[in-house]
Amino acid sequence: MFERIAPEQHDTLDGIPEPAENPLLFGHEQAVSILTAAYRSGKLPHALILAGPVGIGKATLAFHLAHHLLRHPDYRSAPETLALPDPKSALFRQVATGAHPSVLHLTRPQNDKTKGFKSVVTVDEIRKVSKFLSMTSHDGAYRVVIVDPADDMNTNAANALLKNLEEPPARTLFILIVHAPGSLLPTIRSRCQTIRLTPLDDQSLLSVLAGTDQPAPDEPDAREALILRAGGSARAAILLTQYGGLEIAEALDKIVQSGRNDIGAAHRLADAVAGRDSAIQFEMFNRRALDLLSDTASLAARASDLSRANLLSAAWHDAQNAISETETYNLDKKQHVLAMIDRLNAAMRM
Repeated sequence: MFERIAPEQHDTLDGIPEPAENPLLFGHEQAVSILTAAYRSGKLPHALILAGPVGIGKATLAFHLAHHLLRHPDYRSAPETLALPDPKSALFRQVATGAHPSVLHLTRPQNDKTKGFKSVVTVDEIRKVSKFLSMTSHDGAYRVVIVDPADDMNTNAANALLKNLEEPPARTLFILIVHAPGSLLPTIRSRCQTIRLTPLDDQSLLSVLAGTDQPAPDEPDAREALILRAGGSARAAILLTQYGGLEIAEALDKIVQSGRNDIGAAHRLADAVAGRDSAIQFEMFNRRALDLLSDTASLAARASDLSRANLLSAAWHDAQNAISETETYNLDKKQHVLAMIDRLNAAMRM
């Protein structure tokens, strides 16, 4: 039985370990090899960007690397392979609970007004870095700052982080978890070494699901459909299998593909994903809406219909802004869903 010991985050899923408390890492062998070799040679950079799609294990790799540095503080005697975190060890529990003095995890803070989480990584969170680095390192070991995800920093937070990156103390490692590197300030990117992580292969994805309460379906066609929709993202696969993601995606696809304004179907879908206790379903709806726009734009570009591709790309950005505004200002979610469906129908007719 899984027992959560890490603090819950804005994107926590019931029964699924947070990256800080996950002893398992699937895939990313090449990235692991690069990082462990750099550490063993004493050439680990002071700042890393772990870039790649959402839900493929970037943050889990970051915590595994932090664990590796703390477990083997002398790089000259560090093993060639990444140290596996031991859930029974004091080190594991300290890092997982956020109590280790040499690991600082920065993410979206709680919103005291709504009792949920803020929509950005705030400047107040980043300001914790200066105090953290001013303290003597634990046992002379590395100090590791993990920003997860760095995409969520607002402008003030990004500028504050930039100052910390310019002249970090010795034996300090910044790890920025980034879904879209282009969202970062160029000056931040220039001070970090980027490690690009690829989506998980099919076997790694199935292995992740095998360790959850609802593994992949046994029926071959259903399993293939799940793998296809997940796109190499373990988080997406979990959402699809355990939170009705397949049904939400299929309902939205049917509405858009019908080519007509099915008001009844739109309202049924809106009721299903916009309820008070449907935050994850709402997230999946928005993700599928964005994917429909980006996939259609890619098809238009490959067909050399650049005019339509540009229009769809603009529609994607408008949709992303609408999602951000709804989350930031706590707007009516059902109206957002209905408006998004109208937006998709109009975009597909471009």
